[in-house]
Amino acid sequence: MTQARSTTPKPLVSVYAEKGVLAFRFSSKFNPLFEILDGKAPSKQKTMGLGLRESPDNWKLAQSAALRIERDLSDSENWQLLFDPTFVKYSLTVKYTSAALKLGAPIPEPEPEMTVGQMWEDYLIWKQPQLQPTTFQAKYVTKCSNILGGLVWDRTNQRYVDNHSGVMDISISFVTAEDILRLTGNKAAKEATLSALKEAFARLQLLNKTKLAVNPFVVVLGATENKTDMYKSTVNVNGKTQEWWEIEDTEANADERDRRAFTKDERDIIIIKAFYESDKANARQAAPLIEFLFLTGCRSGEAFALRWQDIGLERGYIRFSKSYNAPLKNIQVTKTGEIRLFKIYPKLNDLLLRIKPADAQPTDLVFKQLNGNLFYSAALSKLWLGQTTSGYGDNVRYYPGVVSQLAETGAISCYLPPYNTRHTFITLMAHSGANLLLLAACCGNSVDVIQRHYLGVDTTVALPNI
Repeated sequence: MTQARSTTPKPLVSVYAEKGVLAFRFSSKFNPLFEILDGKAPSKQKTMGLGLRESPDNWKLAQSAALRIERDLSDSENWQLLFDPTFVKYSLTVKYTSAALKLGAPIPEPEPEMTVGQMWEDYLIWKQPQLQPTTFQAKYVTKCSNILGGLVWDRTNQRYVDNHSGVMDISISFVTAEDILRLTGNKAAKEATLSALKEAFARLQLLNKTKLAVNPFVVVLGATENKTDMYKSTVNVNGKTQEWWEIEDTEANADERDRRAFTKDERDIIIIKAFYESDKANARQAAPLIEFLFLTGCRSGEAFALRWQDIGLERGYIRFSKSYNAPLKNIQVTKTGEIRLFKIYPKLNDLLLRIKPADAQPTDLVFKQLNGNLFYSAALSKLWLGQTTSGYGDNVRYYPGVVSQLAETGAISCYLPPYNTRHTFITLMAHSGANLLLLAACCGNSVDVIQRHYLGVDTTVALPNI
């Protein structure tokens, strides 16, 4: 039988080990370039010892360097601008000397670039005062740091373990956006990590703490997977196939979601027909909360913490000053740290008059679960999205939520998470002619944020016939 020949091209710069020390082997294609550097053409393929002992970490370092060197040398027109013959650019300590380059003066040794870990620690110190403690801890200290450190959750032993894919100890001159996207972790978390690294590097440039001119954490167009891949089905840890809309949503990644919104008809189908008329008591109990989220566009944590003393029906304003955080089980300030007033309009006024108990006390919660406790994101998600029971194989049961069931049956065009009640409110208000400045003030953000992140496209409007 004839063995199929591999179609994978051989690397032009490869890594090998000799007597326990790593070295590079260059394709003979590059011999003319080394003739310029060395003053004579190599008699065969150029090799170069790296002075690195053979180890998993050093293999990783050398192989990453080889890829970057190959990319620089392969640009036949610009290789002399891209290729760094001192090898400092590639974070290697063994490099061409000034004698080898036949220069008249020694090459000045540039200061080494900091590692990803050093840049990240410096960034966290700067970033912490700008964020809510829970957001900082959950997103940056835990999620992003674990991805960069190569830590994954071991469900059996209930602890994080090192899978040796981390990049904390690698120089920032040696890591690319594509490297980060290949790390272990879910797509949204890796993209959030990459976004933070991009900001961290930009800060280094402002402070003149790096000599690199190009931000290595900017994604090159076409380098990442197609955006539609986010809608592909996946297989969870229990072996069950899940559609993209079945995966539980968290507001921690709200800034990474698309700007889609429900239509007005879909909003009313969800509110009236689904929640208010549900055969489940807990869904009917949540119906006023769902309607309130749609009619105010507030963040769910703000609605959870709302008390009747925050609603001034006679003055025509709602005061949003607090937010409930379920992981910490406490009431904290709003996401932006500001108190804002929301102007009550007739439809919202009717809802509040309808649900306010005759004996309501100022400190009573406006929205409560059947057991009298506060609502929280996970409880809302179970009603909205549904839940899957724990277990394996045939023991796993999926119970659809109100909105996911509507999507499955085709009553609405698609599933969107609870946070998109905010997108829906902003989109419907803007398309109805609401003043964007007033809308931004009521929602606790800026006109720019509304236009970039929340405002959906009105597909019923045609372009003018110019």
